[in-house]
Amino acid sequence: MRALIIIAGAALVASCGGGGGGSSRPRPTPAPPPVTSVDPADPFAWNIGPVVNGANVSVGMPEHPSTSPDGPTFLIPHATKADGHVHEVTFHHGPLTGKTRLVLRYRVDMEPGVKIVAASDSVSPSMLSLYFQRAGDNWSARGAYEAFRWYSPGIVIPIDAGEHELAVGLDENWTAVLTSSRSSNPAGFKAAIDNADNVGFVFGGGTGRAHGVFATGPAQFTILEFRVQ
Repeated sequence: MRALIIIAGAALVASCGGGGGGSSRPRPTPAPPPVTSVDPADPFAWNIGPVVNGANVSVGMPEHPSTSPDGPTFLIPHATKADGHVHEVTFHHGPLTGKTRLVLRYRVDMEPGVKIVAASDSVSPSMLSLYFQRAGDNWSARGAYEAFRWYSPGIVIPIDAGEHELAVGLDENWTAVLTSSRSSNPAGFKAAIDNADNVGFVFGGGTGRAHGVFATGPAQFTILEFRVQ
């Protein structure tokens, strides 16, 4: 099991593709009822998105992963950006107060020569980050909303075939949409932890952490395990 993990600097743009200004008046995401028990092994617990102003930013993707013997799974769109792209895969977890880290174990199946690339420019290496989002985000990234989406300092780049694990502590220096980090905006980070809603992972590269990816050929992503510890 091997993955290349690097530490992302705070200057790296982390905004979600399509979520940072596609509309002059973005609508807040309604806060769901409190979640008491969600099984990350259930494919229907996961949502592929995000959905912003009624439109799914992950073009050409189903609403949920499919069932497989190994865990929730989905095909990454191929072979060009026009065929689709995937940005975010999350489930409703609720507050992360008292939790210490997020762990994703996953497998990518694709033939030699196939690459997963950034949808933002179709050439940059792909990137995988762990992620959580505060309830009530309006996707504007303006004012307090700049600190509603948080991206892990540990990332995988590029996304390669094989089985991998990404584990990141919540005491590390996570970064928000534009300029905030856990160290520079501890109040914003704590508010997001205490009022968290969506938890999961995002795909990106090129211009941003969650700006989506596509594959140059058939590629399948399977969630083997996701733990909130």
